[in-house]
Amino acid sequence: MADDIKRIAPLIAAEINARPEQAAAAIQLLDEGSTVPFVARYRKEVTGGLDDTQLRILSERLTYLRELEARRNTILETINSQGKLTPDLQLKIAGVATKAELEDIYLPYKPKRRTRAEIARERGLAPLAEAIMADRTVVPAKLAETYVQGDVTDVKAALEGARDIIAEGFTENADLLGRLRQHMRNSAHLRSKVVDGKQEAGAKFSDYFDHSERWSNIAGHRALAMLRGRNEDFLSLDIEVDEDDTSPLKPVIRMIAASYQIGNTLPADQWLMEVVNWTWRVKLSLSLSLDLMRELRERAEEEAIQVFARNLKDLLLAAPAGSRATMGLDPGIRTGVKVAIVDGTGKLLDHSTVYPFPPKNDLRGTQAELASLVRKHKIELIAIGNGTGSRETERLVVDMLNDMPNDLSAPKPLKVIVSEAGASVYSASETAAAEFPDLDVSIRGAVSIARRLQDPLAELVKIEPKSIGVGQYQHDVDQSRLARSLDAVVEDAVNAVGVDLNTASASLLARVSGLGQSLAEAIIAHRNETGPFKTRKELLKVPRLGNRTFEQAAGFLRIPDGKEPLDASSVHPEAYGVAKKIVAACGRDVRALMGDSSMLKALDPKLFVDERFGLPTVKDIIAELEKPGRDPRPGFKTATFADGIDDIKDLKPGMQLEGTVTNVAAFGAFVDIGVHQDGLVHVSQLADRFVKDPHEVVKAGDVVKVRVTEVDVPRKRIGLTMRKDGATETAPAPRTAQKPAPQFKNKPQASAKSNESSQGAFGAALLEAMRKK
Repeated sequence: MADDIKRIAPLIAAEINARPEQAAAAIQLLDEGSTVPFVARYRKEVTGGLDDTQLRILSERLTYLRELEARRNTILETINSQGKLTPDLQLKIAGVATKAELEDIYLPYKPKRRTRAEIARERGLAPLAEAIMADRTVVPAKLAETYVQGDVTDVKAALEGARDIIAEGFTENADLLGRLRQHMRNSAHLRSKVVDGKQEAGAKFSDYFDHSERWSNIAGHRALAMLRGRNEDFLSLDIEVDEDDTSPLKPVIRMIAASYQIGNTLPADQWLMEVVNWTWRVKLSLSLSLDLMRELRERAEEEAIQVFARNLKDLLLAAPAGSRATMGLDPGIRTGVKVAIVDGTGKLLDHSTVYPFPPKNDLRGTQAELASLVRKHKIELIAIGNGTGSRETERLVVDMLNDMPNDLSAPKPLKVIVSEAGASVYSASETAAAEFPDLDVSIRGAVSIARRLQDPLAELVKIEPKSIGVGQYQHDVDQSRLARSLDAVVEDAVNAVGVDLNTASASLLARVSGLGQSLAEAIIAHRNETGPFKTRKELLKVPRLGNRTFEQAAGFLRIPDGKEPLDASSVHPEAYGVAKKIVAACGRDVRALMGDSSMLKALDPKLFVDERFGLPTVKDIIAELEKPGRDPRPGFKTATFADGIDDIKDLKPGMQLEGTVTNVAAFGAFVDIGVHQDGLVHVSQLADRFVKDPHEVVKAGDVVKVRVTEVDVPRKRIGLTMRKDGATETAPAPRTAQKPAPQFKNKPQASAKSNESSQGAFGAALLEAMRKK
């Protein structure tokens, strides 16, 4: 085992609630090139059953700790080259656990530009500073008299130079910096104020025009809202320390003085206290406040990224409507409604553009053409994008379906409002251009809308995760950290579901454990040239796909109806021997046995354990044989909107409605109730009990019943509750408009950023309003 693994494994193990040997084994596998999905699913015996969540945390912390280790070594080498590395200092550096602590220790040895303290030393004032600190019984001015010479013109200049040297020592005292920083973390407040003259322009930040709260308690979404307000020059932010302390000496001043035994009785104490106050005011206050602002941003970004990742996971693992012929409608007013027809596999069959709205107003012609396409292609689903014109498009579809005769042999299609977030990004992408080189960009968007209803995961993997729009303040957070986190979510989701080797797109295959874009394209090229794969082993014929990659990927790739029945399951080829022993013990053909849970549950898994495959793997194999190729995603559901409730103006407090959760934030959940504007269920309104984390109660895609509590038409804000207490008003009778639970509905937007900004401001503002009630 590598030396760094021995040091790092215990640290990470404590954080993920595991044993050091588990963490060490996982690190070893990751270092060898294994992916998190592969290790989580097929190396349970090696890691002691660490799950994908633990492994993701382990992977992130491993990166951080190795970066810390590299920086530690660099600092040790630098200090050693200066001839200043002592055994005590080396031990101190070896013991730090964070980058901030490491940099504090390094400060006195860090090469720096010419400072005031350095200039004072060049003028020979270092002995004066040392003398003042060593002998407090002598008045500093008296000591300074002997240093007045050359560039030191008088006693005042000498004392200023001594002050600069002493102050630099204060600012480079790592232990003192650590104590001051911790004190500020515990007691400091963040105050935001509106910039004069910006009240009207910055109205969306009005909750923070005069706002103060303890730094340690600031929720991430409020921190990011204030930071954005500052970045847009509407707010000023300040860290206030010990503002409520009325004692003559503030705690931070007392802490600095105590570190150097500066009292108030000796002749030098008064002058040294002035140095302490000056150092805090001019140097430490600013630098430590910047540290806290950086920590606050990092903390808030981490929270925002976690929320984004959880929402993305829920969206990707949303229920697919299934392999049914689907009509996709991308609404537009002036430019027309784009129509795309896809079959059950997502293959484009037909497309068109209709113009039911001004200036052409061809409503009847549009309905006739859509009805014709429905009959021609036996359409079962109609997916309507939720952008501009979606409600108007929905109405014309409803009227068209009502006019169609009832036919038991061909039921009317189910109409569904679908989020088109990211569809325009996909339409203009290289992926879409390669897939539909001769198709207009706008029609590509309609195809995407249709396909994402059939299988959200298969279609959404083609879009950059950040463009899907299920996060808040996504443009304000560290983009590389966000990208890493979201890519991990996509990878985990794809591998949790599994991929059909013979139908999957390159975008989907690229997310399979061990593959990547290049090998995904090679697999498709081989598939196009030689025909469908008949067995998983045929993957080894793909150029550049070797045994190591096969090991990582094979278990996540499916071949339904192939030569080898187990290729349709998540059983890894390396464990086929165990699976066949299980089948033989049942005395049945493998195809006949698959799905027969009664016989499989009667088996004792321990009988099939061998030197390589332990009990966890055997249990997984038996579970997979019970439900081969099982999809972890939930069943497809829809929400029913209330008839006559089409606009925010139709809402009244007390109305009981049904809707779909579109986004979950730290402060609550956004719910689509069919009025073009999501309502907010504040965390305090999610249940008739205390809820700390909204994800405990809801997730994106859930169908929920809500009651309207507040309607603010001018600001387009809707307050909702899921609590059962309180009076209700019955809404109008339900209409047939339906919406699938899995779809995230983004409102009409100019861009992902503008939508996310307005929703974030809404959430923060409504949260504060509710707190003040």
